[in-house]
Amino acid sequence: MPQVVVSPEHFELVDFSSSRIAELAAEVALLAGFSPDDSITVRVNETTPLQQVRIASHDPVVLDVESGAFDDPQLPRVLGDGAVRTALAIPLFRAFDRRQPGFTECPDESQLTHEARSAWEVYAAGRMERAGMASPKQRRLYGFRVRHGFSDLADAVFNRLWDGQSRTGAPLSWVDIEQACAETAAGRSSL
Repeated sequence: MPQVVVSPEHFELVDFSSSRIAELAAEVALLAGFSPDDSITVRVNETTPLQQVRIASHDPVVLDVESGAFDDPQLPRVLGDGAVRTALAIPLFRAFDRRQPGFTECPDESQLTHEARSAWEVYAAGRMERAGMASPKQRRLYGFRVRHGFSDLADAVFNRLWDGQSRTGAPLSWVDIEQACAETAAGRSSL
């Protein structure tokens, strides 16, 4: 399993276990493609009930998590295993992508457009499903349509991203994400 360090080591404001978070994060990281040699840091801000998860660094991988993202849906401020897996999955899949040759030209997190982030998340979510994780396709489709348009063209691009195959049949790269965004933008402008 990839090595995961969670901070803080002991939580004061929420009923979380750093060792359990590390265990769950390592499981998800393995599904995303990380090796046992990889090191990942998960920094949890327990002072906020918000749910944002940010990739602070991709080499080494550092994720900043607002503690609400890890809450059990039925028990606020109590760790939920499913919530941890769900919250970390897309950021870990995307952090893994950033280490691949096809994503070397990808801009920093702060420079990603909403459309590019949405398209990349669809690519990650499709891989989550293929790895056996829960990944509600219809929910992802709606979010994609909000950013890329409610059209047959946008749906076709979504399906291509979800399936994770470029037009040549190779795994997707950053260029494919950009092309998908350009394709839906052209479709929206022709309306």
